[in-house]
Amino acid sequence: MGHLSTHVLDTMNGCPAAGMQVTLQRITDSGTQTLQTMALNDDGRAPGGPLLDAASMAAGRYRLLFAVAPYFRARGVELPDPAFIDTVQLDFGIADAAGHYHVPLLVSPWSYSTYRGS
Repeated sequence: MGHLSTHVLDTMNGCPAAGMQVTLQRITDSGTQTLQTMALNDDGRAPGGPLLDAASMAAGRYRLLFAVAPYFRARGVELPDPAFIDTVQLDFGIADAAGHYHVPLLVSPWSYSTYRGS
C-alpha cells in the first residue's frame, strides 16, 4: 500500500525538528493546491501518520514547504534578517501511487539535504 511520509532532523541541535511547520501541496497545470499544513510531532514526523495514505496517493507532482527560519527562531537561534534559509521548498514526483515515498530532511540554519528514503 502506497504512502508518503517525511521526517525532519535538526542537525544544529542533534534532535528531531519538533514543532516545525510543514505544508504539502499538489502541483497541477493550473497551479498549486494545499493539501495540508501541520506542525511536526516530537519525533519530527507528521502527526497522525503518513502525509498521504494509500487511499489518497496519486501519481503527480508535489511540493513540501518546510518553515526552517521560524523553527530555529522559536528555538532561540539568532538568525540574520533575512535568514540564509527561510523555507525549504522540495518539489518531487510520485510516479507509482502504490509505492512508499519517504522525504527526509536534515536541516540547520545554514544547510540542508534530502533524499528519497525508505
